[in-house]
Amino acid sequence: MNIKVVNQGKDISRVIINDPKTYNSLSTKNLLDLIKVFKELDKDKKVKVIILEGAGKGFSAGHNLKEVRGLKKKEKYQKLFSLCSKLMIQIVEGRKPVIAKVHGAAYAAGCQLVASCDLAYSTKDALFATPGVNIGLFCSTPMVAVSRKINRKPMMKMLLTGEPIKANYAKEVGLINDCFSKTKLNSEVLKIAKKIASKSNLTIKIGKQAFYKQLEMPLRKAYTYTSKMMTLNMMAMDAKEGISAFLEKRKPKWKNK
Repeated sequence: MNIKVVNQGKDISRVIINDPKTYNSLSTKNLLDLIKVFKELDKDKKVKVIILEGAGKGFSAGHNLKEVRGLKKKEKYQKLFSLCSKLMIQIVEGRKPVIAKVHGAAYAAGCQLVASCDLAYSTKDALFATPGVNIGLFCSTPMVAVSRKINRKPMMKMLLTGEPIKANYAKEVGLINDCFSKTKLNSEVLKIAKKIASKSNLTIKIGKQAFYKQLEMPLRKAYTYTSKMMTLNMMAMDAKEGISAFLEKRKPKWKNK
């Protein structure tokens, strides 16, 4: 299995795509293994935050083009691209926040993977691209995730030129949260992961689900839906404990119920 899971303390898990020979490609095998790992971590009550990263020279170059070239049949292409979409949806619809920790290149489906994560941080020399146009294969599925993070004009430039963007520009357009030096990236990502892990994971689960659902709704429907979610959240023990702790000027003791 090219996917490694490393526990970072009791409540943070690092998922490492460990296939540097193919630049951590999203081959059928790696996609299946990633989906399996994310499903397992989603059910693991001890895990509160997931960090996703790549081994070797970079994050991920996207689909394995040697594999893609060998598929040849329409049904096989459909199966591969559907499987990739399934992974992205699993990350978005999963209960746990997922942080992409990026170094080197995140290209095509690798860039899609970064955009699908809830948060993303990179090294200052990281590069992001949707370069399909260069090989006659438009990045249609990657653009679904990326275009939901950045605006239309920079998105279309990435898609139409296939040119990579640098980390500081990726931050400017909203594809990543921030970029750091290579020596600082790990500690900065852990810092944010620990901060999120210190919250009630029930509250985080409710909030993550509500965030993505309301984005797709018209304004009035979004307010109706989020009012229901706030009410549901308010009925939880953690909301009552959090409010009491704030008013009593003490640290909350989460029960995650």
